[in-house]
Amino acid sequence: MSAGFVIPAPPQPAIAVAGSDKTFPVRRIWCVGRNYLEHIREMGNDEREPPFFFAKPADAIVPDGGTVPFPPLTEDLHFEVEMVVALKSGGRNIKADKALDCVWGYGIGIDLTRRDLQIASRNIKRPWEIGKAFDGSAPCGALKPAAEIGHPKKGRIYLKQNGTVKQDGDLEQMIWNVPEIIEKLSQSVALEAGDIIMTGTPAGVGKIAVGDKLECECEGVGKLTVTMGKPSHG
Repeated sequence: MSAGFVIPAPPQPAIAVAGSDKTFPVRRIWCVGRNYLEHIREMGNDEREPPFFFAKPADAIVPDGGTVPFPPLTEDLHFEVEMVVALKSGGRNIKADKALDCVWGYGIGIDLTRRDLQIASRNIKRPWEIGKAFDGSAPCGALKPAAEIGHPKKGRIYLKQNGTVKQDGDLEQMIWNVPEIIEKLSQSVALEAGDIIMTGTPAGVGKIAVGDKLECECEGVGKLTVTMGKPSHG
């Protein structure tokens, strides 16, 4: 235990790096809401409104191959597959034409959502955290460095639930691209190395049950598989 801490320091959340024994340390998880037009429509929201941002705790990450304990308080848990952007640097008011200089790499993740709690909070104008920022709510596959794969602008992104394709879109369908997301987000907060951004989900989100196997892939970026386990009583 480090001198000066009155309790043991919590472990550093991290995401695996593909083909390496090294990991990417996670500082914060930022998420983009409403960034694919068809998902906006399926949720019944105004497609003219711009995307917005919310956060998840860094220790909500679940690795590829992991089991996610089914969260409490919900009867309507949803999957939302998303491309993940991992930052190696940051700042405030980053211009879109400089934004990709901040990107270390890319991966794929799932924004797990307690939809019933999210909607209930939204309807009475309360914060979304109870619906979005719970334990195990951010499964993430291994990251690939941009130095190897470049900066993906298009490519299939899909999710299978128990072998059946449920979400099937393309990165080029994003309303805001990655440089625009970084520019807009950095106007609100100072981004830093270790931040990851989940960039929004295509249409087809749906309900999850205990025992479900979720498999997803972003073309050229990576894969992720997680299983929904029984509720944790620990």
